[in-house]
Amino acid sequence: MRKVAGLVMLVFVACGRSGSDARLDGAGASDAVRDGPPATSCGGLANTCGPTGTESCCDSPVVPGGTYARSYDVSGDGMYPDSSFGATVSDFRLDKYEVTVGRFRAFVNASMGTQASPPASGAGARTLNGMANQGGWDPSFNASLTTSTTALIAAVKCKAAYQTWTDTAAANESLPMNCITWYEAIAFCAWDGGFMPTEAEWNYSASGGSEQRAYPWSSPPGFLGIDCSYANYFNFNDGFCVNPPTGATNRVGSESPKGDGKWGQSDLAGNVVEWTLDWDASPYPQNPCPDCANLTPATNRAVRGGGFPYPATAERAAVRGSVPPSARFDNIGVRCARTP
Repeated sequence: MRKVAGLVMLVFVACGRSGSDARLDGAGASDAVRDGPPATSCGGLANTCGPTGTESCCDSPVVPGGTYARSYDVSGDGMYPDSSFGATVSDFRLDKYEVTVGRFRAFVNASMGTQASPPASGAGARTLNGMANQGGWDPSFNASLTTSTTALIAAVKCKAAYQTWTDTAAANESLPMNCITWYEAIAFCAWDGGFMPTEAEWNYSASGGSEQRAYPWSSPPGFLGIDCSYANYFNFNDGFCVNPPTGATNRVGSESPKGDGKWGQSDLAGNVVEWTLDWDASPYPQNPCPDCANLTPATNRAVRGGGFPYPATAERAAVRGSVPPSARFDNIGVRCARTP
């Protein structure tokens, strides 16, 4: 069985199968509106997502803004008791599903996301930390992209046993795209008509905003129930939910709606860990803050959402992660955010 790293002071170390090691520390949908500006990747895309593989992969429910405490929950078990890191989030849309192989294939087929065709300067920028035109594409990122589409296709095949990309469209199209760097993730979201969510936005969505949920599906908010009907994760008693004994990703939304967050997003826990916009910093550098994002360069970028190799404690909405932006892991992907 593939080993999952143990708990050390609430810090989980990812199974480092490629690139640098990742570090993790730290019920049903509402009637949120699901329509929004069309995503570039979704033109002509078949409905292959969700629990029966018949739903659109491109839903993007509105997340109504509000104020909450980052990395805090009301479970009462003492794991995340600190409510001192407040943040206010404006309305935004967060895609229901993680970016799939099929959606990323449209990006690749458009010859985007390489040094030969990077995003325009400022693509994906918006108002953050009370200032306009923040968090967009910086031309200095260009050098961190692969040189060509051929090189990108080779790079996303980071581990034969677990990579989701296939050179031709096949059975993996509704799996979450993995083995992508932070630079490719933000380039995809900008090309797709959106932007990468901030860590605060992602955490707010998974926590059900001011409900401060323990898990994205927790209702009541302190509910600590988890099994394979809620998320694709590693259970110490029963092993991996998918593809035992080694584990694997599964179709996005497979556990929907039971495992969905308050506003209808699936896989906010389990399947793949997700890149966010922020540089990693601990403790949070801004407190409190409006539409906060840590844009001060550091070593790692923040990631959220425990992936399939991780146990229940790593699937909590309050858990934070830290990964070098150029790293490629078979358990890291992305979901995009959009204007409301």
